[in-house]
Amino acid sequence: MSVPSVLIHRDADVLAKAVAARLITGLADAQSAKGSAHLVLTGGGMGIAALREVAATPARDAVEWPRLDIWWGDERFLPTGDPERNETGAREALLDRVDLDPARVHPMLGPDSGISAEESAERYADELRKAARHEDHGPVPSFDVLMLGLGPDGHVASLFPEMPAVYDERPVVAVHGAPKPPPTRISMTHSTIRAAREVWVIVAGEDKAGAVRLALQESGPIQVPGAGARGRLRTLFLLDRAAASKIPPGLTRRASP
Repeated sequence: MSVPSVLIHRDADVLAKAVAARLITGLADAQSAKGSAHLVLTGGGMGIAALREVAATPARDAVEWPRLDIWWGDERFLPTGDPERNETGAREALLDRVDLDPARVHPMLGPDSGISAEESAERYADELRKAARHEDHGPVPSFDVLMLGLGPDGHVASLFPEMPAVYDERPVVAVHGAPKPPPTRISMTHSTIRAAREVWVIVAGEDKAGAVRLALQESGPIQVPGAGARGRLRTLFLLDRAAASKIPPGLTRRASP
């Protein structure tokens, strides 16, 4: 796994714009090199804000949207179209505004599909398996960028501290009894997150500062799931100043005035 790099931006607005610019460049470069790209989205305020910034800039045309596969790191087990679903927020912010190939957008199924959370997780793992190529050397694609938020408790995706999902080695799992609503969710596990070429942990706000510090230190990923969020080639912690306020100075690099 890669060693995390830290970039600090002035505030949440600047952070969202910087993530958008970095994402457009990263996806365009990946498509130029390989012909296509795989992106894993996150929900939450910063994840959706970054997607809105992508939609707002003409530079988004640098991405060949029909050649992009969209995945989600986790999803709330709610019906399609529910405003609390990560998919719903992503579609409103960006996905419905660009020319994606519908067959390459991979939402996690909800209860309106007539299946259980466990069945939804199994189907998503199967979909990932089918998308993996020989050169990926595993049961999931080598995602070009996998975006994550970070909770005040150190959770990423729907991997919460000390809960069964953080011990699970399957690619995708159902989560029951999550400490924040809704209690039932679907989540990629650490093993799938670590298959990504690049993992970006995007965090704003002073309430997340303690979790950021722990995730960057030698904390155990069972107690601090964010400490296990690492990419194969690169891991970026993209922060605003408030979220970075408790990390040691030697780890920081300011990206904007």
